[in-house]
Amino acid sequence: MDAGTLLLIGGSLIGGGIVAGLIAGLLGVGGGIVIVPVLYWLSPVLHVDPEVALHCAVATSLAVIIPTSISSMRAHHRRGSVDMGLVRVWAPGVALGAATGGVIAGFLDASALAGVFGVVALVVAINMALPKTIVVAESLPASRAANYAMAGTIGFISSLMGIGGGTMSVPTLSLFGTPIHRAVGTAAVFGLVIAAPGVIGYLWNGWGVEGRPPLSFGYVSLPAAAVLGVATVFFAPVGAHLAHTLNRLWLKRCFAIFLAITAYRMLT
Repeated sequence: MDAGTLLLIGGSLIGGGIVAGLIAGLLGVGGGIVIVPVLYWLSPVLHVDPEVALHCAVATSLAVIIPTSISSMRAHHRRGSVDMGLVRVWAPGVALGAATGGVIAGFLDASALAGVFGVVALVVAINMALPKTIVVAESLPASRAANYAMAGTIGFISSLMGIGGGTMSVPTLSLFGTPIHRAVGTAAVFGLVIAAPGVIGYLWNGWGVEGRPPLSFGYVSLPAAAVLGVATVFFAPVGAHLAHTLNRLWLKRCFAIFLAITAYRMLT
């Protein structure tokens, strides 16, 4: 591999990690919505088999989300924006859904996984672009079964996509009247709850599979995870600080544009 290729790979990973960390702290989304496309687009350069490229991107993203979520969660917790009562109610359902998604993903082909990512990213982009968040109720349902169902669905789809819980849990919590800063802070915790069991599923499914990048553990690329992890952990607290100071409407719109482009690339 020549110097130019190494520079391209290193620059893409560091740049993607910085953006992912900022967005993780800013919007509580875990950063996977950035990391997965970056790794997927780099896969031809790394000579990764197209049949496993997206699986490796998703698995590596989940591995990076573990330290990123811890960093973001601590930053938001210091500002009192984490709802620990909701975490206790939703965490079991989120974890079970994530574990299930991590196992099932190994049996899906690349086009199906890309389709899931593209559709969900497009729906979230539309929601983010709305000038005012739609609210369907003033609070979450009182029923534990309803809460477990919502949490499990968020964990399952997030694990399939290789993202933290924020991409789905922030819009969901906003629908039920949760203030945006509290939704973002709480979502940072769900990123950890999703990533840990999700990674285990991808490690198990990817063991011994041909066509993975060098130095992979299951579907997780260890070198990519290390570079991305350092960048995201450092910049997640910066994003959390910005979340409490910047105009969130324009930030949401910019993020919606990024998501729409990503969805288009995944679906075409």
